[in-house]
Amino acid sequence: MTINQLSQQNPFTTKDGSTIRSILDRTNAPVQNQSLAEAVVPVGRPTERHYHKLSEEFYFILEGQGTMEIDGENRTVAPGDAILIPPGAWHQITASQTLRFLCCCAPPYSHEDTYFTA
Repeated sequence: MTINQLSQQNPFTTKDGSTIRSILDRTNAPVQNQSLAEAVVPVGRPTERHYHKLSEEFYFILEGQGTMEIDGENRTVAPGDAILIPPGAWHQITASQTLRFLCCCAPPYSHEDTYFTA
């Protein structure tokens, strides 16, 4: 059985500029097919627009407000919103209030699957 406590996970900055704490992934559990992390995006520091060739992502907004852009479509996001980001979709999230959200990736997140040019 694997149980990880969020408060015990060290934050790091991803390639897109968000600060995350990995809750369950290949680095801290016997994970095969997905990853779960808490992400924080402060006001005035949007993630860098990017895409993943392999990973499908879910964002689930816990706190804050902002704008989610996926392939040129912009929507306001707030607590309780679940966002699907398909593989290959360009995306960026911008905080109008500091955002805290869960990010699930399948296959698991990796820096190597984060692209900034087509």
